[in-house]
Amino acid sequence: MRTLGLDVGTKTIGVAASDELGWTAQGVETIRRDSENPESDWQKLKKLITELEINKVVVGLPKNMNGTIGPSGVACQQFAEEVKERFGLPVIMWDERLTTVAAEKMLIAADMSRKKRKKVIDKMAAVMILQGYLDSSS
Repeated sequence: MRTLGLDVGTKTIGVAASDELGWTAQGVETIRRDSENPESDWQKLKKLITELEINKVVVGLPKNMNGTIGPSGVACQQFAEEVKERFGLPVIMWDERLTTVAAEKMLIAADMSRKKRKKVIDKMAAVMILQGYLDSSS
């Protein structure tokens, strides 16, 4: 069984999954959210959860630098609650402060063009969220 990592934003959801031993996180995809049909986002997640045999979900929690939770954090908490209700899986909220910044720096260091970075940044942030969780629980 595997763990799914999600970097939830208003326009995209970065998705990563652990290996079966729960040691490493790999990027899966970036889901482009459909504001016209939000149900399609849930259908895509359901498909991934089924195909990858997911048994736990880690959702990034964007906190302010002082540790408080702002509107983005509240939206992620609501998203996590809906994941629990829809899929009946345990959901862990994981502090994601600076993961997108770290992912951006890693991609720049890999000499990736700005256009390509934009396509994978959310997936990389999901990898960093999930890997942080996996490292802490091993």
